[in-house]
Amino acid sequence: MREIRGTQVTAASSPVHDVRLRAAILTATALLAIGLIAAVAAGCGGESSPSLEGTSWKLTGWSVSSQDPNDFTITAEFKDGRIGGTSAVNSYGGPYTTGGDGSFSVGELASTMMAGPEPDMQAETTYMALLAAAKEFRVDGETLTLLDGDGGESLIYAATSGAASGE
Repeated sequence: MREIRGTQVTAASSPVHDVRLRAAILTATALLAIGLIAAVAAGCGGESSPSLEGTSWKLTGWSVSSQDPNDFTITAEFKDGRIGGTSAVNSYGGPYTTGGDGSFSVGELASTMMAGPEPDMQAETTYMALLAAAKEFRVDGETLTLLDGDGGESLIYAATSGAASGE
């Protein structure tokens, strides 16, 4: 007998016991490997958000009730890690990032500096502020929704040609 940290351990000397022990270890290892493969294939049990890369959208709703976004041309296109489009009057663009957990953020956005009618300029200011504050995204069929830091829907888009499939 050997003593390991105060516990007595006896070594099995039977060849049958050794074969059974090895078979049990191999079976346990195989089951663990199968479980890990299944977990990876299933995304570890969580759903992954679809990619926005290569998609195009038109704004159809937002959390501001004072103006109807359908009265303006506001779009978003996601390509090569950048978001760009029309923000009622001007064109805008900049980097964006998404995560498999649905996280979303835009980096510093640049914009042309044209002037337009006052309602359009107000809509543009509202849109750019809501876009900058977006922290999550969801795609449900032909609808893209950006959510603010509290999980509230802030910008809602409808897919344009091929948007939902990334064509």
